[in-house]
Amino acid sequence: MNQSVIIEIRAGAGGNEAALFAADLYRMYTRFAEKQSWKTKLLSSSKSEFKGFKEVVFQINGEDVYNKIKQEAGVHRVQRIPETEKSGRIHTSTASIAVLPQVQSKEVEIRLDDIRTDTFRASGPGGQNVNMRSTAVRLTHIPTGIVVNSQDERNQGANRENAMNILRSKIYLLKMEKQRQKLGQERKDQIGNADRSEKIRTYNFPQDRITDHRINKKWHNIEKILDGNLNLIIKKFNN
Repeated sequence: MNQSVIIEIRAGAGGNEAALFAADLYRMYTRFAEKQSWKTKLLSSSKSEFKGFKEVVFQINGEDVYNKIKQEAGVHRVQRIPETEKSGRIHTSTASIAVLPQVQSKEVEIRLDDIRTDTFRASGPGGQNVNMRSTAVRLTHIPTGIVVNSQDERNQGANRENAMNILRSKIYLLKMEKQRQKLGQERKDQIGNADRSEKIRTYNFPQDRITDHRINKKWHNIEKILDGNLNLIIKKFNN
């Protein structure tokens, strides 16, 4: 059964190194999707210095995708010597991941009167049209306070469609949380506050080791896994 998910990756503690780690995770998931013959689509991104991401939001569509990668939600921690580190010290940085099931418009009704729309000039690459015209879109859902952005498409209409998809998924998650009488808790559990101590997985480069702290399992060959070879990890959660 084909499914779609929306994944948010946000840089946490660690400044530019955290943003570079967020970019590494984005590449890992898109490469993994490619190996599964899944389709990916960038929905929104905010770039940092040194080719990192402050935040990146993207969609994956494929066979049983949500069930296979829902356990990736949480705070990921990296321990390594940053490229900008001159004294050779190991830094610890984090990035947080939320995995949101994408839902159809019929599953979540959003009143247009409940949405405030703001447009602005995109800050990322995309050519003269993107950077000189107000093609980027920010949607604020007034009843819940949820704010989403999209700026990577070349026209305002496409960015609005992407932003609506993200908003719909977030509202759906809140709806499910209300039914379980723990409003706001599930997404908070996924995201946390990106503190170094709130980790589900650690990528230790000096020891070439990845540790998942929830199941106390370890894997080696970080570079290979970051290149999209996630099956060894994912199989441990899907057995």
